[in-house]
This record gives sequence, C-alpha cells and structure tokens, in this order.
Amino acid sequence: MTDATSFEADLSKCVRCGLCLQHCPTYVETGLETESPRGRLYLMRALHDDIVAMTPNAAGHLDQCLQCRNCEAVCPSGVPYGRIMEQTRAHVLESADAPLSWRLRALFLREVIAKPQRMRLFAGALRFASETGLQSLAEKLPFVGARAALAPRIGKRPFTATGILARPDGEVKARVALLTGCIMPYAYGRVHRATVRVLARNGCEVIAPPSQICCGALHAHNGDAKTARQLARHNIDAFLAAGVDAIVVNSAGCGAAMKEYGDLLSEDTAYRDKAREFSSRVRDVSEFLAGLPFERPSGRVNAIVTYQDSCHLAHAQLITTAPRQILESIRGLRVVEMTTPDRCCGSAGVYSLTQPEMSMDLLDGKMDDIARTGAGYIATSNPGCMSQLEAGVRSHGLSARVVHVVELLDRAYRG
Repeated sequence: MTDATSFEADLSKCVRCGLCLQHCPTYVETGLETESPRGRLYLMRALHDDIVAMTPNAAGHLDQCLQCRNCEAVCPSGVPYGRIMEQTRAHVLESADAPLSWRLRALFLREVIAKPQRMRLFAGALRFASETGLQSLAEKLPFVGARAALAPRIGKRPFTATGILARPDGEVKARVALLTGCIMPYAYGRVHRATVRVLARNGCEVIAPPSQICCGALHAHNGDAKTARQLARHNIDAFLAAGVDAIVVNSAGCGAAMKEYGDLLSEDTAYRDKAREFSSRVRDVSEFLAGLPFERPSGRVNAIVTYQDSCHLAHAQLITTAPRQILESIRGLRVVEMTTPDRCCGSAGVYSLTQPEMSMDLLDGKMDDIARTGAGYIATSNPGCMSQLEAGVRSHGLSARVVHVVELLDRAYRG
C-alpha cells in the first residue's frame, strides 16, 4: 500500500458522526466546526486533493489543533487522527507552501531540542532568565508575555547520570532502561531520581544508555518526519543494544511516540522490524509498575490529590487506570477527581508557545476544575503538563503542588 493510498484509507474512516466534537478542547472552547476534528479532517482532505491552497488561514486551523487525540480515543470508526495530522503537517512542511513559522519551528526543534549540547545551553539560558528576573519582566511585555508565563522553569539539579543508575537490595526481578529525554533532565530531574528509586525499590536494575537522545515526538507532531525518523533510529540502536526487559518512560508524550516507532519507520526495511521490537518493550512507568505489581507503600501521605490525565497517556496509550492504582495505594492520600480530568490542559508540546492565547484559555478552565477539588497535590504523568499546571497554579494563586505520580509513590516509600 503506498503512502497516498494509506492516507486516503485513514481519511475515509471518518463517517462524520460528530461524536468527537464535545471531546475536542478547541471546539468546546470556540464552538466552531473549523476548530473541530471533523472540520480539520475536511481541511486536510482538501489540502491533500489540492482543492484548497495552504494559506495562512488554513495553517491557522491546523495550528490550533492540540493533537491531544481525545477525538481518536472516542471515535467509533477508529479514525487515526493523530497519524493523519502528522502526515499532513509533514506534507506541508516539505512543500514550497510551508509557512515561515512552521519552518522556523522545525529549525528550532531540529537544531536545539534534538542536539544534547545545544539543549543544555538552552536550558541554562532559561534558568538564567528565571533566576535573574528576566522571565518575570518578559511576562509583563506585550506579545511575549503569555509565552514567557507558560515557559518551563528549570530545576537547580539536572539529571545527568548514565550507565547503571541503581540496583535493588535483593533479587533483580527485571533489568530496565530509562529514557531521560530532552527537557525532562533539566526541568524535572527530581522526577527521574524518584523514578529510579521507585524502580529499584520494586526489584529493578535501572540503566540509562549513554547514547540515547530526544525521542522525536515534538518533531513528528510538528511535521519534521525526517528528523523524527533519524532520532528514532538512533534510539532503537541505543536501547536494543542494552538488552533490557523493558524501556521505561515517565513522559507520556515520549512514551506514545516511542510506542509508535513501528508506524514511523514502516517504510524503512532496515529498521521496520527493529522498530516493532523496540516499541513492544516500551512501558509508561505507571503501566510498568502496575504490571509487576508494585509494592504497596507503608508510609503515608496525608493530603488530597487530583489527577490530570496526560493526553498522550490517556488517549494515545489508553492508560488511565494504572496511575490511579498507584495513587490509591498510598495510605492517607485521598483522590478527588476533576469533572474533566482527561481534557487537555493546553500544554501540548510547544503549543503553549505557538498558540499562547488558546493555551491560556484552556489552562484557565483546567485550573477552575482543579480548584473545585480542593486538592493539595495535582498529579500528572508528563513534563509538559507539569510545567503548564505549575503556570496555572502561579497565575491562579493556588497553594497546590504539581507532582508526577511516581513522586508521590516515592514519598510514601521514603516515609
């Protein structure tokens, strides 16, 4: 089956029933058909068939999509919306009609985020801006204010360890590799440290292959399929050479992308089979722990927690129970659900930087939902969500602390 035929087959699965509409954050926010999955599928078909040109207006409707894949999770016809959107963006980016903003975005992701040394410098610049007050100043400026407010804060202790990270005290039940990722080691090194401790507590030897790099999720989402494939091949070689039982990921967006390496490299005869083997070993940390099963902690965390479903964990990986099992296992911790815990918080990779107004509108709604729970902890499973929710806590004056699910389990283990 050729790419064009496959793309047409994916598009043809939509029967235009509209069941996705009320699950689409941008449609709920605007009420516009053009900002719904169904409307964007019409647009993508028209672009594919050369019925409409790639105008700034058309680009705007595609850019407004969060790629949260909530529509995909509820679609009765199984429309692979995420794949269609990624292929459309890739087709546009490779054409002469690609918007300048798309080209610049791809350039930044390719030349900074995907390059470890440059990523380290970029993270250092963000931390410098935060510590010197430049970021606070930028938040007060027109045009850049919302973007600066939603930018991630960089922690003081980056996670830079590679090789063998930990061994259990007793019998080794599994040997696992941890994806360290691109921004996660700098913004949330504490989450990696908690993940390593929790895995070791549950009988795992934990390693971090030194040659691993960015997973390519952001590149694929934004149309740079070529770079995404290059990064995927590199990681496949790095992780398969480690000979581990599982590849554990504590970033929902990264995990979803890595589980789909088989699709990404389906036309690559040299890597197709290796990609499928790689993807079969990828596990979200909550999924992996629930499958062991994990040791119930004896320590207590006396607090109310609400859980924000990360879009690519709930909608792409279809994992919603495992994180809640972990939270509910902790003595003293009371889980209070939001009204719409699986509605996107507005982070969506670089969406908060490219579409700050819509991102902030979605975040405001999310924070109102959170405030009604009275939670002292907001737990989630993705660094982008954590950064976005932290911005919401600051802007709404809440006292809640944003944490990764595994951090609360780690705290309970440590008493």
